[in-house]
Amino acid sequence: MANMEESSPFLPSQKSDPNNEMKPIKPSSSSIAGKIPAPSVDPVKPNTSSAVPMGWTADGLPMGHSGGPTVVGEPIMHRAQWESGLCSCFGKNDEFVSSDFEVCLLGTLAPCVLYGSNAERIGSSPGSFANHCLPYLGLYLIGQSFFGWNCMAPWFSYPSRTAIRQRFNLEGNCEAATRSCGCYGGFVEDEERREQCESTCDFATHIFCHPCALCQEGRELRRRLPHPGFSAKPVLFMMPPAEQNMGR
Repeated sequence: MANMEESSPFLPSQKSDPNNEMKPIKPSSSSIAGKIPAPSVDPVKPNTSSAVPMGWTADGLPMGHSGGPTVVGEPIMHRAQWESGLCSCFGKNDEFVSSDFEVCLLGTLAPCVLYGSNAERIGSSPGSFANHCLPYLGLYLIGQSFFGWNCMAPWFSYPSRTAIRQRFNLEGNCEAATRSCGCYGGFVEDEERREQCESTCDFATHIFCHPCALCQEGRELRRRLPHPGFSAKPVLFMMPPAEQNMGR
């Protein structure tokens, strides 16, 4: 048996040392490193399938614009359209049909009252009606007296259209025209240029289509904002019970 162990090529040749007979043999690290293959690392490839699509924000800027941080995960908001068109004098056939007819009459016969009502709904502050209605009436009378038509009041009233458009994120006339022509994206890239063009369109709309512009603004505000006089909390009155007589 001892001869077989000495002649075996798989066993190391060791001297018969009684101190080393019970010690385990530890393999060297160099032999282990030579037998275990090194793991292969694949190069990292860019993920092009999860690219963020280009869109437009609520401010009219493209997503990823350098003007501000881009929030990932929020929906891209588009500018809303007006509830009724500029020439829709009687509005739409909905629950506001009587209000639309009233707006049409006010815009034709008493535009100062309609403009004061619109300003009161936007401002929602005491005295807004008188502070806007009376100056409008003075300019209206000056234009009718000296020029024969209402050419002075639109200079005073057109900022209300800009305020309505900015408050409810509505598209302007220039933006609607460019969108219908198919050049919407190139127009809204420059926010400052877009706002200047829209303000000019608001002024031109009040100059050439003043009654229609006032009526459109009045219909829009009545559908979106309640009248400030109707926003008060209801008052409940407690009526005492009537005197009851006990019958015998």
